[in-house]
Amino acid sequence: MLGECDKKLESLGYPLDRVPGVGAIYKPVVVDGTTVYTSGAVPFDGSTLASKGKVPSQVSLEAAQKAAALCAANVLRGVQREIGSLDRIERVLRTVGYVNSDADFTDQHLVINGASELLRDVFGDAGIGVRTALGLAGLPLGSSVELDLILKLKE
Repeated sequence: MLGECDKKLESLGYPLDRVPGVGAIYKPVVVDGTTVYTSGAVPFDGSTLASKGKVPSQVSLEAAQKAAALCAANVLRGVQREIGSLDRIERVLRTVGYVNSDADFTDQHLVINGASELLRDVFGDAGIGVRTALGLAGLPLGSSVELDLILKLKE
């Protein structure tokens, strides 16, 4: 049975059954006690990489924000599959966003706002934790954005 947070993610346009596959040697989600660590997720929509290229020369700021939200949704989909319901999440502890940036681009924080907004929409104030937004010369598969989370489970 779906919890309220699961339903909220789906109502925002991110069906829970669209969990991306694993493309290398790693676990998408590891739970240690009440802490959930996630691997980085890129903006896959099904089996298609939805956003590829440098921000902002190849991918606009607005498109990169949408890609960041898709990354967050993909992380949450994997977490939901692992723990059974997003309602088990007490809060987001840390969000780390990576932006495939042009050398002179300095608005990575605005790109990652797309992910932060989705997390807030799903979890309310508990969706906003500490955050880092980094600009990098490249990301896996040429993705425009990648995101990972650290979450706390309810006792």
